[in-house]
Amino acid sequence: MRVNARITQVVAYDAAMRHDHILTLSCPDRTGIVYRASGLLYDHGCNILDAQQYGDEETGRFFLRVHFDRAPDTDESSLRNAIGQLGQDFTMDWQLHDARRRARVLVLVSRQGHCLNDLLFRAHSGQLPVEIAAVASNHTDFALLTASHGIHFHHLPVDASSRTAQEARLLELIQHENIDLVVLARYMQILSEDLCNTLAGRAINIHHSFLPSFKGARPYHQAHARGVKIIGATAHYVTSDLDEGPIIEQDVVSVDHTMAPEELARMGSDVESRVLARAVRRHVEHRILLNGHRTVVFR
Repeated sequence: MRVNARITQVVAYDAAMRHDHILTLSCPDRTGIVYRASGLLYDHGCNILDAQQYGDEETGRFFLRVHFDRAPDTDESSLRNAIGQLGQDFTMDWQLHDARRRARVLVLVSRQGHCLNDLLFRAHSGQLPVEIAAVASNHTDFALLTASHGIHFHHLPVDASSRTAQEARLLELIQHENIDLVVLARYMQILSEDLCNTLAGRAINIHHSFLPSFKGARPYHQAHARGVKIIGATAHYVTSDLDEGPIIEQDVVSVDHTMAPEELARMGSDVESRVLARAVRRHVEHRILLNGHRTVVFR
């Protein structure tokens, strides 16, 4: 029994001392990329826990995600310098992330709260590895819901005359809270081109339709009028081209001719919540790499 207790203590100590990292990279495809990357990690005392790769024949680019841990005595700056040199050798776009750090998220919402409610629950229950640092809205409908989770709620009303000032306040909030990811959880405001560019690659929107079909307002009514047999939702990165950003996640649900638009909207709300949560998880786990206007999403 004493031996078992000692083993448990040693395992717990090793886990506490482990330094998990995730390396993501993309570059022109050529031989030797995986060999050089894995050899570099080995030379720096790192142990690969999981690796996924993809070579796109159409674009000629190679994508790699490696989850690894390093020994406590491994110098991180030396590791980063070595990866930087490798990046130069292969003309890589690369990032090295602390796998144990929870991303700080700002959720934007208007007057439909199903996606917000779902994200708050998943984060609170530990199902989603994020820290929701704040919620902001152009309305006050979900101030109490947000407060019930111990999260600061920011009311940022906006109209055509105040949009520039409102977005400036939004940027101040993002900077003050050290936000990693902005999530538009049915935030029914169009962001300016400048704000979209500032948040490029770190803002996710949920669209209440299976893009690219039925864009714009009242998509479920459009779908009903066309007699569709499936409806869905799309999570994508925010760009200045409305609802045209790189797609991260999509899902659908079957419907039939007996269902009114209100029933389609109810079913669609469930799909939206699931799709947005999956997209947020993929992003904060560093599983998404941009491939032009498309995404490579490692599961």
